[in-house]
Amino acid sequence: MASTAKMDLLQGTLDVLILKALSWGPLHGYAIVRWITQRTDDALRIEEGALYPALHRMEQREWIEAEWGVSENNRRAKFYRLTETGRRQLRAEAESWRRYAEAVGKVLATATA
Repeated sequence: MASTAKMDLLQGTLDVLILKALSWGPLHGYAIVRWITQRTDDALRIEEGALYPALHRMEQREWIEAEWGVSENNRRAKFYRLTETGRRQLRAEAESWRRYAEAVGKVLATATA
């Protein structure tokens, strides 16, 4: 991205980003944030005030499960992992986002009059 400004997340984007991060394996909150930041070349940054409510909501929907463990720097941390319901949700969300991005791309590619 040419601009150094950070992008704001669209409504509903955070869930699919978290699900995708967890599709690679169990992660604690900070590692989820780091994974998203790295994969977006620092374009998206997730604030704790948004992350933890999203994780809690996703646990209630049974998309993810959590258990306590020890992080890479020997700290107690809650590790989250996808459930089968979460994997189905990720597939559905990813397909929806692909269709959305394709539709927006078509509009942006339209020549001006």
